[in-house]
Parts: sequence; C-alpha cells; structure tokens
Amino acid sequence: MPEQYPLPAFHFTVEWGGERAGFTEISGLNQELQVIEYREGSSPEYAAIKMPGMPKLSDITCKRGIVASDNEFFDWLSTVRMNKIDRRDLVISLLDEEHQPVMVWKVQSAFPIKIEGPALKSTGNEAAIEGITLAHAGVQVQND
Repeated sequence: MPEQYPLPAFHFTVEWGGERAGFTEISGLNQELQVIEYREGSSPEYAAIKMPGMPKLSDITCKRGIVASDNEFFDWLSTVRMNKIDRRDLVISLLDEEHQPVMVWKVQSAFPIKIEGPALKSTGNEAAIEGITLAHAGVQVQND
C-alpha cells in the first residue's frame, strides 16, 4: 500500500458569491460545540455533569493582496444596514496536484463584520495585504 501524506494547505480556491476570488490565507474554519454544565442540588457528586450544547460558529478571515481600484471588501461592508445584509455563500476547496477538490468547506450566508487594512511600513519588502472577517450561518464539510 502506498504511503499517504497529509495534504499541503497552500493549494486552494475560493468561490465568493458565485465568482472565483484569489486569497492568500483563509482562517477560522473551526467547528465547536458549547458545553452545558449541570448539577442537581441533591447529587452525591460534587461536580457538574457536562452535556453538548449549541454549536458555536467561528468567524472566518480571508486575506488577499491589495490590487489598485479593487474596493470590493469596502463596497460589501457599506451595503450592511440595519436588518438588511448582503449575504454570500462561499465555497473553499483544498486542491490536489491535479487542481481537483479533495476537501470542500461550504460557508452559508456570510456577511462582513470587519475589514483589516494593510500594515504599511517604509522599510518593508512585502505585498500589501488586506483582510475581511465574515460571520456566517454555518459550514458544511465535504470530502470530494
């Protein structure tokens, strides 16, 4: 049987509201359950029992290089009004050597909650990177 190695994390695509978008980093693809602690007053045990509670959704952060005249992050954030949000679905695909999806995260109903501008440094030697933080309604994971 051939040896299997973990997939590298540097080869991925993101579909953003139906269009492919280039990002340098995606973080926050976490899934977590909150814990409910309960103890009845007459219990002979002096510790609470733990039960699974509601899911806790982590915010997702997407980072990319700044390109002249591309204000999509700011434009999207400016559409947010009270009780009116432009929600978008994201599809994040981890790719194999043939550029085929191996694992896919489908993010439902995302909307912007924070935009992070670049760190500007007069002696720096790197690309200007901006980030957007998204809240969402859930993530489904699929192995393709």
